[in-house]
Amino acid sequence: MRPATLAEVVGQDALIGERGAVRRMLDRGTLVSMILWGPPGVGKTTLARLMADQVDAPYSTLSAVMSGVADLRAVIARAREWIDRGGRATVLFVDEIHRFNKSQQDALLPQVEDGTLTLIGATTENPYFAVNSALLSRLRVFRLEPLSDEELGGLVDRALSDERGLAGAVELSPEAREHLVAISAGDARAALNVLEAAAGMSGALDQLDSDPPAPRVVTLELVEMAAQQRILAYDRAGDGHYGTVSAFIKSMRGNDVDATLYWLATMVAAGEDPRFIMRRIVICASEDVGNADPRALQVAVAAASALELVGLPEAQYALAQAAAYVASAPKSDRVGQAYFAALADVQSRGSQPVPAHLLPASHPRMKTHGIGVGYKYPHDYEGADVEQQYLPDLLRDRRYYVPADQGYEVTLAARMEARRVAREAQPRKRRER
Repeated sequence: MRPATLAEVVGQDALIGERGAVRRMLDRGTLVSMILWGPPGVGKTTLARLMADQVDAPYSTLSAVMSGVADLRAVIARAREWIDRGGRATVLFVDEIHRFNKSQQDALLPQVEDGTLTLIGATTENPYFAVNSALLSRLRVFRLEPLSDEELGGLVDRALSDERGLAGAVELSPEAREHLVAISAGDARAALNVLEAAAGMSGALDQLDSDPPAPRVVTLELVEMAAQQRILAYDRAGDGHYGTVSAFIKSMRGNDVDATLYWLATMVAAGEDPRFIMRRIVICASEDVGNADPRALQVAVAAASALELVGLPEAQYALAQAAAYVASAPKSDRVGQAYFAALADVQSRGSQPVPAHLLPASHPRMKTHGIGVGYKYPHDYEGADVEQQYLPDLLRDRRYYVPADQGYEVTLAARMEARRVAREAQPRKRRER
């Protein structure tokens, strides 16, 4: 069912649609070196082959998993020979290009530079991290998106009827079709593999050569058996990992409890380390909630302890409880802002001297040098508060922490303002002990 023409390609309208960047390039009869970046089963390999056909260029393919420098040199030798005969640059498709090591990637540089090769690399990993910067600077990066449910459904329908596919030998029940599309998560290859397996279980593949074939019905149960479990577009070491974690963190920060729980469930179902997830929740409780709700950090840390105590699967409750609490809590990053503002002063101005009255006078004679002299013990004054300088002389009027108008920080702001007003109204009197 691999498309034979660009017209048969499903999805990727932003690239190969009427106004797509790749379509406009091909219409001019040109092809540049590029990276096709996207999840599995969205057409990277197919597009590379069709683009080479469209510009009538010789085509070679290498798998970065299976090929070495010797294989690469053989392709380069053939490409130079073809150019010497008056031919055009060979299109070299490298699947999983991120798996080429630095020397292999560097070996491609001169050939891409002088036009011997038009390189098309395919990768599921972020090329800005996985491909050498020197090579990447000579390539255009095109990102391919997962197929929509509608596009995936159309592809399944084509496979059911097309002579290259099941040629009418299978009827897919509406429930089975809906489930197949849902579990495939935008992956065309996964959808076709499950469909083929389910068709095999129904006995339909055994009668493809009969004329006409008696259609076999593929039910929801057969699709579930063929799939075994939901196909998760998640790789603990790749873009699926970082993208899902990013969505989880931003959903918590953005107060969306439902999205937070969805991304949490995605990570747990994919086998993500629950300690990694828990660390993200604890960080968010402090970084994004802060003093707007100090209990958020308590809940998160308690959930981390529960995870260590009971482990999965029972700790899923603790993970969900903490994530939901942090997501629904009022948000404030003012403490973090205040700290990093103070850190910036330390880094730019260096460590400032401690005011003499705050220094410890560990020996009585130190007070003859002014050390520890003049310190006012707050508990000796009304309200356990007294006006005195705590910051270094150079920064004595600096204010770092300004509470937000969210949650408990409203209380903190009112308390700080009340102290300021009381100090300005009249000096605090020393009280008898």
